[in-house]
Amino acid sequence: MSRWLSVSGRIARVACSAALLAFAGYAPVAAQNSDLFPNSGPDVDVALVLAVDISFSMDLDELSLQREGYIQALTSPLVLDAIRKGMIGKVAVTYIEWAGVNTRHVIADWTLIEDKASAEAFVQQLREAPIRRARRTSVTTAIEFSVDRLKQAQVRPIRRVVDISGDGPNNEGGLVTRARDAAVEAGVVINGLPIIIKRGWSSPYDVDNLDDYYRDCVIGGPGSFMLTITDKDQFAPAIKQKILRELASPTQNDITATPARGETDCTMGERQWRQQWERN
Repeated sequence: MSRWLSVSGRIARVACSAALLAFAGYAPVAAQNSDLFPNSGPDVDVALVLAVDISFSMDLDELSLQREGYIQALTSPLVLDAIRKGMIGKVAVTYIEWAGVNTRHVIADWTLIEDKASAEAFVQQLREAPIRRARRTSVTTAIEFSVDRLKQAQVRPIRRVVDISGDGPNNEGGLVTRARDAAVEAGVVINGLPIIIKRGWSSPYDVDNLDDYYRDCVIGGPGSFMLTITDKDQFAPAIKQKILRELASPTQNDITATPARGETDCTMGERQWRQQWERN
């Protein structure tokens, strides 16, 4: 069974648990530093940043499939039903693209999604935006920019979540673990969508264990998780499953669990870039 598919049963359990937690008056909220974020605007279940990698290691076909996956997910009846069944019944979403430290674009700014019409208005911005690529990979910048976008969101969410997709490790912009830890300390949950379609290729920047890297170096916070894409056909269904899980409130087990930190070298991307630069 594919790794991204293995979470499908748990999504239903998480959604069911969320309803029970709400009935009991229990709100599974990560500890949040209220000084960092606005405390005004409408209440929402989740403030969700979709942070999408557009580095040159992604080919144009992959970038198109990736974007279409988000369009399909955000307008799917299953996702819209999950939004309606939330404790508040609406979410705030923004879609950004990132590559190196100087490449970070807001493609669709903060939008309240509560029904089909608002979802369609949001994804129309994705349909109209050109597909583009840029140099380098700064997961650090993606996290920091996402947290900055959360500071600009004029909503009061139960949870703040950053959803990062990418096909390579951080190779500039400072240590990714520092950015992750700072975000988690502020009460932000970071989830990951590592893309390993080119596993085993001969590029000097390929990383066979990118899923381990995302697990140990990128994701963090209560209930954080990742799904791995290993085939182009998995983009749309994996993205939909991921968003469904992000919309559902964590279970008690999610809240108390801490992702295991393995022996992954969290500076592998910087090291690879330096070695390649020295060879040239």
